[in-house]
Amino acid sequence: MSANAKPKDMTQQESNKEVIFYGLLLFILLLLMGGTFLLSQRKAVHDAEYIALSGELRILSQAIPKNASEAAAGGEEGFRALKQTRDQFDEIWNKLNNGDKASGLPSSDSNIMANSLSPLQKTWDDTSEDVSAILARQKYVLDLHQLARDLSEAVPNMQSEYNNLLNRLIQKKAAADTVYRSSRQIWFAERIVNSVQQVLNGGIGADTAAQSFNRDATTFGRVLQGMLQGDTKLGIERINDPRIRENLQQIAVLFSPVQENIEKVLETSPELEEVRAASDSLFQLSRRLLQQATNLQQDYQNQPSQRLESYLMIAFAIAALGILVLLNLRLRRDANSRISESDVRLDSELGQNQKNQEAIIRLLDEMGDLADGDLTVQATVTEDFTGAIADSINYSIEALRNLVTTIKQTATQVASATDETQGIAAQLANASESQAQEIAGASAAINEMAVSIEQVSSNASESAKVAETSVQIANKGSEVVQGTIGGMDTIREQIQETSKKIKRLGESSQEIGDILSLINDIADQTNILALNAAIQASMAGEAGRGFAVVADEVQRLAERSSNATKQIETLIKTIQSDTNEAVISMEQTTSEVVKGARQAEDAGVALEEIETVSNSLADLIQNISNAARQQAASAGHISSTMNVIQEITSQTSSGTSATAKSIGEMTSLADELRRSVAGFKLPQ
Repeated sequence: MSANAKPKDMTQQESNKEVIFYGLLLFILLLLMGGTFLLSQRKAVHDAEYIALSGELRILSQAIPKNASEAAAGGEEGFRALKQTRDQFDEIWNKLNNGDKASGLPSSDSNIMANSLSPLQKTWDDTSEDVSAILARQKYVLDLHQLARDLSEAVPNMQSEYNNLLNRLIQKKAAADTVYRSSRQIWFAERIVNSVQQVLNGGIGADTAAQSFNRDATTFGRVLQGMLQGDTKLGIERINDPRIRENLQQIAVLFSPVQENIEKVLETSPELEEVRAASDSLFQLSRRLLQQATNLQQDYQNQPSQRLESYLMIAFAIAALGILVLLNLRLRRDANSRISESDVRLDSELGQNQKNQEAIIRLLDEMGDLADGDLTVQATVTEDFTGAIADSINYSIEALRNLVTTIKQTATQVASATDETQGIAAQLANASESQAQEIAGASAAINEMAVSIEQVSSNASESAKVAETSVQIANKGSEVVQGTIGGMDTIREQIQETSKKIKRLGESSQEIGDILSLINDIADQTNILALNAAIQASMAGEAGRGFAVVADEVQRLAERSSNATKQIETLIKTIQSDTNEAVISMEQTTSEVVKGARQAEDAGVALEEIETVSNSLADLIQNISNAARQQAASAGHISSTMNVIQEITSQTSSGTSATAKSIGEMTSLADELRRSVAGFKLPQ
């Protein structure tokens, strides 16, 4: 009897150990399943945050070149936005790379760091370097654009003052050189503005434009000071007219800021070129940055499907159910075994068997409610062989109570958290849709602006053609005026030559008058001599009669010569009078020709000024056309960028909706988990 009892006791102990082992294993599996579920939910929340942060990186990657372009164009707001965008990118990058202690976000997975974050880091380092280069030159850019604005306001006033000065110089009949220098000052002022604008536009000719600005501004200042103070080296005389000096002093006041900033423009031009080079580099880098940020977001979206937590939780649940089944089978097998042994020893151990059977039945009855999920049951611990089993079962039931209680509380908390997260995701989706609509409206407005700028560029091109036509007409007019001046100079020379000949004719007629006066004196003397001869002949009588006839004839010839001389003298006086009048008329004509030549020369200067202004106007209109064309290209780029941002926003909205759907599925899983443990009855 004792020999049979010893193996039975050993079998009973092994059975009890197996039941305890199954209970502990079940407890461990339930703990692992709950821990896996909590870890999965926590990582899902982190995944949603990773996806949202990477989506913001995509938007910021396109905002950086836009802000850089505005900053390079002299916009102070562009510099502020560029710095803010860079800081935001750095902050998000640090969260993804190093985690966020405030929100409990861990650093990214090592595979994502190696595959996506590392290439993005290299591109962002280059981008950040270009952004820092632009921000470091903020003062240079803003100062130069402010100087350009000041010039745009001052130059028209300077030109107006010089126009008034020119009118007064012409009224005062000033020297042609002074008028010419004043007209060139207007042209220099226009070239100064164009040079600064070309420096601002950048490009290959920016350095040349800066040098041109230096030369033109220096020349403008020297000529201006020469007119005010005089300059022997340049051959400029000091202007003393009070009203003209007032104009010059007003021009000097307007030109003073330009003169003070000549060196600054030369120093700023290379810095501005660096800013434009950095801005162009950012435009190229932004495409690569966008692609890499998109790849990063896709990696984050694909990350949940690559985890084993969900599969492990299902495996743990299946294993736990299997262990429960095995435990139940083991208990039933033990019970059946004991019943069989009781039947065999029925005769000898009827009382003991009956007692054992009752204990087993009682234990099975108590375990029946446990199989239905009632964790309020308590197995009765007796001194029978089922006492150890009951004690182990009570221990397992207590562990199950704690586990089910923890799962219920955790499922409730997860459901609450996922509901809140789902609401936030829905708000983000709505905000993304609203943002996409606003971006679509802004894109349409930018397209309309681009069309308007194209129209402005077309009109500017037509105006440039008209200005070129004006230049050609002014050139022809200048050639005609030069021909007129040459013709007037020829006429003046011919009139002066004719005047000289007429003067010589007057002098010759004066000599003829002197000769006639001599002839008249000779005739008078001849007449007197003839009279004396007649007197002598009459005194001689018959002997002097023939001589008297000769004397009478000589006297008549002398009288006729005297009368002819008087007539010639009258004609000569008339000729001399007409000659004097002709000389006076020639001198007046010469004066008028000289005056006409001067007026034609003034007209030539005016036409040269018109030609210069027309050339400047044509250059200015061409610059306006080029600027409008550049603005149209920038507007097209901005429109493309807005389309990319709109696409990113749409993708973000889709991703947020997908995240909300995933969170909804997690809520369903939490509800399903809560329902799966709802069948367990816990003590109050």
